Amino acid sequence: MHPLSILLLGLAMSADAFAAAVGKGAAMARPRWRDALRTGLIFGIVEAITPIVGWALGSAASSMIEAWDHWIAFGLLSALGLHMIWKAFHAGSDGERAGSGSGVWTIALAGLATSIDALAVGMGLAFVDVNILVVAAAIGLCTFGMVTAGVMAGRVLGRLIGKRAEIAGGVILILVGALIVYEHVFAAQ
Repeated sequence: MHPLSILLLGLAMSADAFAAAVGKGAAMARPRWRDALRTGLIFGIVEAITPIVGWALGSAASSMIEAWDHWIAFGLLSALGLHMIWKAFHAGSDGERAGSGSGVWTIALAGLATSIDALAVGMGLAFVDVNILVVAAAIGLCTFGMVTAGVMAGRVLGRLIGKRAEIAGGVILILVGALIVYEHVFAAQ
């Protein structure tokens, strides 16, 4: 694969993670650069691992995963989004938002939800003469950068919309999931 193709693939695979990160940043009370970097690192690692796993699985499971990847991503993102919305309505009595969902496992689950498509891409790359480690590193690095920027962009959004940030973050996650389904089901026709 040409280096430009690898870079474009990395950016394409990180676009939905960026949108989810904007929602996550909006939901955080006041994300700092440390929070953004940590979130970016977790998303980047997860996003780098999934194409390797997909590549390793190869063609045997390719059609099975490809047929369902968008629904799995939609389900995970919607569940996370609905959970964020529920937390927004059940905030503590001190007026503070109901939490940022910034635990390592919560972030890793969001990262997994946005990287299901990278698993299918990795399966497709099993049939191409490509160094999967280079591709995975490019995807991981692009995701790290995009998610870090997304969390900080979400911080600005969170300041602008105040207490509604958690709801906005949940809605964004659901919309990202719906967009993934739309791209796989309707745009492919």
